Amino acid sequence: MSDQLSDFATYDEDRSTQRSGLTIGLALLCLGLAAGAITALLMAPQSGKQLRRQLRRKYQDARDVVDDWSEHAGDWIERGSDWAEKAQGWADKAKSRVEPVRKAFRR
Repeated sequence: MSDQLSDFATYDEDRSTQRSGLTIGLALLCLGLAAGAITALLMAPQSGKQLRRQLRRKYQDARDVVDDWSEHAGDWIERGSDWAEKAQGWADKAKSRVEPVRKAFRR
């Protein structure tokens, strides 16, 4: 029995080691992407004014996309709550219809 527990503990340690390795790998990937983006901006064949204008436009576009996504998410949440209310209503109706049958069989 103790062998099984030690095997389980070893398995759990291996899983956590794999997760931490994956986390470090993803962090390094993000760091590399950020360093590459910064280097690309610094080496861009544009003047500072043009680069700032372009970055401002890209930022605005990205912000518009995020705003659209948030609006859609709000709509999805609203739909989900409507569906939950309908499901609750159906469950209440079903419970009220089944209650007399349950009482009859309980006696």
